[in-house]
Amino acid sequence: MTNFDIHKVDFSLVEIELARRLGHELGGFGSNWPVVYTIADSDNVYVGETLNAVNRMNQHKANPERQDLTTLRVIYNEQFNKSVCLDLESYLIRLISGEGRFSLLNRNVGIVDSNYYDRAHYREQFEHIFERLKDEGLFEAELEEIQNSDLFKLSPFKALTPDQEIAVGQIMEAITTSLHSDPSSLELIVKGDPGTGKTVVAIYILKMLSDIQSSSDLEDPVSDERFTKFYTERNRDLLRGIKVALVVPQQSLRETVERVFRRTPGLERVQVLTPFGIAESQDRFDLTLVDESHRLGMRSNQPAAMLNKRFSAANERLFGNDGLHLTQLDWIKAKSDKVVLFVDPFQTVKPGDLPHPQFLNWLSPPRSGRTTSKSSARSECWPATSTSPS
Repeated sequence: MTNFDIHKVDFSLVEIELARRLGHELGGFGSNWPVVYTIADSDNVYVGETLNAVNRMNQHKANPERQDLTTLRVIYNEQFNKSVCLDLESYLIRLISGEGRFSLLNRNVGIVDSNYYDRAHYREQFEHIFERLKDEGLFEAELEEIQNSDLFKLSPFKALTPDQEIAVGQIMEAITTSLHSDPSSLELIVKGDPGTGKTVVAIYILKMLSDIQSSSDLEDPVSDERFTKFYTERNRDLLRGIKVALVVPQQSLRETVERVFRRTPGLERVQVLTPFGIAESQDRFDLTLVDESHRLGMRSNQPAAMLNKRFSAANERLFGNDGLHLTQLDWIKAKSDKVVLFVDPFQTVKPGDLPHPQFLNWLSPPRSGRTTSKSSARSECWPATSTSPS
């Protein structure tokens, strides 16, 4: 297999000069050959693939989000085909997001993990491409270090499993349908065994919702056909400006999620909260996703007297009384128009965690005119043998 090459160009050149340089220096690779490219400055990076690098760069120069990037790198090889380039694009996007040094300007729906002829041999070359880009300053950490990091595992730039794709599609369908029909009505439970990737699915959905909000006619076509239908002008208008929260009961996981969100454009607008945090927030949320919602707590068995007092104060603030039947799940329902719970209903860890009957009760006939929905993305859709992070 012939060696790849990486051609570096000053992206700050005006369109005509940039096109002339690319056409002259890349030759046939610049206008009629599949290539992968990165465009970066000191803080941001965009990764793409194209059959026509010259025309594609002119399109990027017209995009306000990317026109001020400074350094273009075009990666090419005479034996690269479209499948190889899509794979390499996804590989670099996952690694850049997983290291967390740059804000990644891509959408997350184009990440693929498809097989193709001789993939193992091409994949060997990807590691050499990574090392070359590391020498040029696009990466700092070692490859294994990035791939073992929590940021990599929880990145919204994931190649979803088939079952996760089904779940994302069903949840997005429920959210957008609710927006169109009744903006204040959605209660959705998504069941999944440990290790089936519930957290990954929640983060993926939040990134997609953010991308839809900020999309414009200048944006690239969405490359993942399964989710293209959600990128509509109507969805963009309905989602724009909504307040979204992600409730994460576990502290260690919450801190990692916050780091991922700080480095992902669009997700910095999503509030990552504790159950107490949402109860005490001055905001009311249009949409709240709750990860590991079986870890939500009850009034009894709080581990410290201070938390018992705080629990009581939250109940009084939200409901005007401190009924012992009130739970953190009631807080979330009181503070949110739409709620999506990700749950393993048979897994409880602490005495104060919500027991399984609480979720069965929530699936009973709805109160106060709300619609209760149950996703068909149940545990049987996400087999417990999955290796995706939960």
